[in-house]
Amino acid sequence: MPLTRRALLQRLTAAALLSPVPVVSGRARADQVQFFRIGTGSTGGTYFPIGSLLASVISNPPGSRGCDRGGSCGVPGLIAVAQSTEGSVANVAAIDGGRLESGLCQADVAYWAFQGEAVFEGQEPITKLRTLANLYPEAIQLVVRADAGIRSVADLKGKRISVDREGSGTLVDTRLVLAAYGLEVEDLEARYLAAGQAVELIRKGELDGLFLVAGTPTAAIAGLAETTALQLVPIAGEEASEIEQSWPFFSHTTIQAGTYRGIAATRTLSVGAQWLVSADLPDELVTAITAALWHPASRRLLDTGHPKGKLIELDSALNSLGVPLHPGALAYYEQRGVTFIDEEYDSIEEPSTSELDVAPQPDGEGFGEIE
Repeated sequence: MPLTRRALLQRLTAAALLSPVPVVSGRARADQVQFFRIGTGSTGGTYFPIGSLLASVISNPPGSRGCDRGGSCGVPGLIAVAQSTEGSVANVAAIDGGRLESGLCQADVAYWAFQGEAVFEGQEPITKLRTLANLYPEAIQLVVRADAGIRSVADLKGKRISVDREGSGTLVDTRLVLAAYGLEVEDLEARYLAAGQAVELIRKGELDGLFLVAGTPTAAIAGLAETTALQLVPIAGEEASEIEQSWPFFSHTTIQAGTYRGIAATRTLSVGAQWLVSADLPDELVTAITAALWHPASRRLLDTGHPKGKLIELDSALNSLGVPLHPGALAYYEQRGVTFIDEEYDSIEEPSTSELDVAPQPDGEGFGEIE
């Protein structure tokens, strides 16, 4: 029976069985060092600098100057670090396996992992995933050399294209885009490279282009555009509409002219970048991290730390969530009066009781439509 996201979140909040993980204790104390890992992506993409920025925002090592004295307003005693990974798919697997406390992930990948659908079909749903916040939109960028003779996705057949690494959200979305145009990765001369590696090969003329799902401007592409004539290939028209209709996580967007040197405005698709955490993390810790993220003092760091940091705003923190909120994060948002702005996921299917390891509510409520 379909649930609204709010119904599913309330059920999970009321019934989820949480247990602390060894790396982080349940109570943040200024005299104790606690380590917290944020899985990101390749260093040439957007996730790594954003993850590093978030780590700075929530960290407050022992001995730091107090927030009320102009020091860090992070979680007392917490030292957060950004960890480079293969990307979204790798991050959800690492959270599930206890190798990461948190990670950045595309909303579509998070949803499919939680439901065991699409690219995760045939696998056990990763129901340990919870959301801390929606962060900013990511664009599907198909960047090619201007002299490669590629004007549309259909022209990619037989071309030397990087589709990013196995375990990346980019590869997942690349397959969806290609399928909409009647292609498969196998139709390309595909390379499975991190963004930084792909950029260098494009610069040398040894690669025709790359797919990358990331916030714009992406540093690696911006640097490449300074030395190499590039084009962005549009992902638009009927094919893009088909993707949007099939998967409501995607929306159309335009990468504005001037985002990259010499590249005109280009239509494409975007998906939300979201910060996921393990359901095993204690509520009070996640509440403290969420409060640190949205502390007024964090605004300056977010606005100056990265172009995408300006888009990380409390008003959009609950937009287009791919998986339920962590109860600790939900408690913070309810205290602040932040509510869901859109209900694109009213068709979220209720995972089986055995998957969630929760019992039905005694009064039988919580299984129907709420709001």
